[in-house]
Amino acid sequence: MSIYVGNLDYGIEREDLSEVFNDYGNVKRIYMPTDRETGRKRGFAFVEMESQVNEDKAIEILDQALWMGREIKVNKARPRKSRGSARKFSHWIA
Repeated sequence: MSIYVGNLDYGIEREDLSEVFNDYGNVKRIYMPTDRETGRKRGFAFVEMESQVNEDKAIEILDQALWMGREIKVNKARPRKSRGSARKFSHWIA
């Protein structure tokens, strides 16, 4: 499972997310999508933690928290919807 983190400040780096989420357990992976054309961050990320218990704890505490002047949205990531293509890609592929 992974966690969706939305409404992020565009200046946030992976290290910033790791620091915040490490308070709730070991972070295994962070993915911050970027715009294909501009390369700019898109204002959301996916965080994967070592255990479901730690992910649930982080979601409960961080959802709607004020961080860097923004109220962030933190919840369980949903599977990516198919765009009608025969190929399906995981949200972890950059």
